[in-house]
Amino acid sequence: MKRTKLACLLLVFVQQVVLGTHDVYIVTMEGDPVVNYQGGVEGFPATAVDLDEEMDVTSEAVTSYSLHLRRRHDNLLDSLFVEGTYEKLYSYHHLINGFAVHMSSLQAEFLRKAPGVKHVERDMKIQKLTTHTPQFLGLPTGVWPTGGGFDRAGEDVVIGFVDSGIYPQHPSFSSHKTDPYGPVPHYKGKCEMDPVTQRSFCNGKIVGAQHFAKAAIAAGAFNPDIEFASPLDGDGHGSHTAAIAAGNNGIPVRMHGHEFGKASGMAPRARIAVYKVLYRLFGGYVADVVAAIDQAVQDGVDILNLSVGPNSPPTATRTTFLNPFDAALLSAVKAGVFVAQAAGNGGPFPKTLVSFSPWITTVAAGVDDRRYKNHLTLGNGKLLSGLGVSPATHGNESFSLISAADALLGSSATKYSALDCQRPELLNKRKVQGKILLCGYSFNYISGTASIKKVSQTAKKLGAAGFVVAVENSYPGTKFDPVPVSIPGILITDVSKTTDLIDYYNSSTTRDWAGRATVFKATAGIADGLAPTLYNSAPQVALFSSRGPDVKDFSFQDADVLKPDILAPGNLIWAAWAPNGTDESNFAGEGFAMVSGTSMAAPHIAGIAALIKQKNPKWSPSAIKSALMTTATTLDKGSHPLRAQQYTSSEMMTLSRATPFDCGSGAVNPKGALDPGLVLDATHEDYITFLCSIPDVNHSEVSNIAGSSCNSSSKVQRPYDLNIPSITISQLRGTETVKRTVTSVSDESETYSIMTRMPPEIALDVMPPALTVLPGASREITATLTARSVTGTYSFGEITMKGDRGHLVRIPVVAMGFK
Repeated sequence: MKRTKLACLLLVFVQQVVLGTHDVYIVTMEGDPVVNYQGGVEGFPATAVDLDEEMDVTSEAVTSYSLHLRRRHDNLLDSLFVEGTYEKLYSYHHLINGFAVHMSSLQAEFLRKAPGVKHVERDMKIQKLTTHTPQFLGLPTGVWPTGGGFDRAGEDVVIGFVDSGIYPQHPSFSSHKTDPYGPVPHYKGKCEMDPVTQRSFCNGKIVGAQHFAKAAIAAGAFNPDIEFASPLDGDGHGSHTAAIAAGNNGIPVRMHGHEFGKASGMAPRARIAVYKVLYRLFGGYVADVVAAIDQAVQDGVDILNLSVGPNSPPTATRTTFLNPFDAALLSAVKAGVFVAQAAGNGGPFPKTLVSFSPWITTVAAGVDDRRYKNHLTLGNGKLLSGLGVSPATHGNESFSLISAADALLGSSATKYSALDCQRPELLNKRKVQGKILLCGYSFNYISGTASIKKVSQTAKKLGAAGFVVAVENSYPGTKFDPVPVSIPGILITDVSKTTDLIDYYNSSTTRDWAGRATVFKATAGIADGLAPTLYNSAPQVALFSSRGPDVKDFSFQDADVLKPDILAPGNLIWAAWAPNGTDESNFAGEGFAMVSGTSMAAPHIAGIAALIKQKNPKWSPSAIKSALMTTATTLDKGSHPLRAQQYTSSEMMTLSRATPFDCGSGAVNPKGALDPGLVLDATHEDYITFLCSIPDVNHSEVSNIAGSSCNSSSKVQRPYDLNIPSITISQLRGTETVKRTVTSVSDESETYSIMTRMPPEIALDVMPPALTVLPGASREITATLTARSVTGTYSFGEITMKGDRGHLVRIPVVAMGFK
């Protein structure tokens, strides 16, 4: 190939220098990707299709244009650098036009200046954002019957899981005891073979299984002796999220001889497509994630579940919405794929979200109505509450207490932190046998090197009647979860209750002149904690769930976009687990796990979106998102306003009234979302115009990363003009007028009366006060917001549209007044 003079000079220079440390870089190029290409390159016909058409990814046009882009990527690198000094990892051609390459920072600088290169960004790491909920959400009676029952709920809808893989042998993913699964003509993904068993990962229920690790390998993070170079889930997280969204219905959750109910996915008949990007030791890399997303959309998934997110807002672009990850998801939405992403687990602190863009449905985590609580009865009559999913002490009787400190085998054992009861060989079995073992809660539990499961195993090996783990010091930010164990056991999390326990134990224990315990008179009994208690004060926003406001840049300036979008169950969720999973030490070796995180909330929304897609296959992703948001509820099961778990100034947990920055539009209401009456729709062009309207964002940057040019004649000139089912103005100066277009998805015309609610600091008026919308027709409403006073805080309100045929459409309104 003939090289330019510039390329020759660069080549000579690169040969003469010692290249620095290599990193992975994501590069975007001039030219449209497959989903956007409308022709213009000689010899290559257009590949872009309308939303209601299905792209044939096997067509000659798509295949040849994809190959053309890949060759351009290869030719560019070949023209600039000596072979062997770099490694191209992926060519992205379906959603974005670019590639991932492992090279030095010096080479990256050369690449930035090369003709045809639009943007070069160093790769970032991503992280995991880590049953009863179908009944809690009303699916069995209110939703599944409309889709033909649980055995048809989600039929032929494919959900793609960009996660840690899957454990295909789990009964939640079995195809043996279900009606036969036929082919899904629109899905064309492939199935890798298990390198050990030589069996396919797919079985009809699982229709695609691939893994992506080239960036992780190039970065030196991938250890083949520990990680699985296949779609097999070595973590547990991916199996858990897949089962929440699309696991089989009625799977018994059995552990330690007890059945905790029957598990089911939200859409139990939906198909599962696995795109593994997360690994045990290090998480994952954006370059691998973008490759997985690109492949998933090319394969034909209908829904994407992302229980992953960046470690922080992107630093290489002027706004959080413009980066290769979000740009790929924008193209996915253009291709008709609905995207659910976990909000993050940085709560309850503000601006901790890791999901930013309006085309993504960002999901906060709620606490549902099920709580596992237990109590310890002391010999002095005191009742100490705690957590413990365990059987009661034998015969509901009391047994003598012995602390680990009094059961040590020699003083040398103290160097092993024996007081947290992780190593039975350090404790005297003769002393412990038949007693309740009292253990301490050390920092090892928080770091993950100690677990309640190991305490249970220690107590069992020593023949103890049970165990108590007592928290003596408060660790701010610690999240205590109940852990199922096979013997009587309880975790006392309240430090004051622990003080009562220790005082009672010390006053009841006789010691010799050297302080050695000789007589143990303290007794206790552990109650049965296997059965949950149901509460009406649910859902609540979980303490760990990340909060808004959304941020528009790395300096954490507030964005004119409401995030999170919606609340779904994400606390103590029972679902499938990989027996070799390492993510939760308390569930190592188990087939099920009860896990918390916004990672668990996102697949609830992905599964419910699959049910909406099944009923309304032609709806756009933004219409599905609108249906979910406008029908969400702001009341708990006791008909009280939703509340959010927060911290007091002394780091104690409390409850406060939830705001849209906690829960978005509210808690998901699946039955309402299937029949929303009206939707607020947004097109790909609307999203591009939104990006172009962000202050201080260079229009060339929009073109470079999102691949579409700004149109100065567009009617949307401000970020909050985007037609989404919320209104957020972070700096309201004087009076602003905002318009929203609603479209009927009903079979009948309906007249809506429009009401508003807003605190007195902001005046909110909407016109017209009432409107009639014909089937399939659209109408415009105008909201006028006026800052009456400057408080330095946000005001939260809503626009409510009440239809005469029973539909109720809610649009949250958020604004902060400025002079």
